[in-house]
Amino acid sequence: MKELTKEYYPNILVALQFGIIIIMIFFTRNFFDSIFAIMIFIIGAIVGIWALQHNQLGNFNVQPKLKDNAKLITTGIYSYIRHPMYLSVIIMMFSTVFASSTLLEFFLFLVLIFVLWLKARREENLWSLHNENYKLYIERTKLFLPFIL
Repeated sequence: MKELTKEYYPNILVALQFGIIIIMIFFTRNFFDSIFAIMIFIIGAIVGIWALQHNQLGNFNVQPKLKDNAKLITTGIYSYIRHPMYLSVIIMMFSTVFASSTLLEFFLFLVLIFVLWLKARREENLWSLHNENYKLYIERTKLFLPFIL
């Protein structure tokens, strides 16, 4: 049973992530009435685009698994943080919290951050086993927020 759970764990995390995002978008009110929410969303999109400029789509995986022949990217935003795509999602979804300001949105946002943290931990464990340089990379970068976390 433990092996079965371990096999489906990445899929469960991805389903939770996208499920929470869909619910947050569904319940967001007044998003387009808030210029600040739109600006926050754009900043998140820019972070994601910057990450994609340095990480080829074939090297990128939505699931917390390593692809065959995965390459460690350490340039661009990856020179500051290890999970810029998760940061992008966090920023963009924060814009919905900012626009709606409901307790439900805030709660879902916190759950989303927890799910992304679980995905990041799994990826980091896999990378540590796969690439001996990853431990050095961890020492000089932060998880989600440059210079902070």
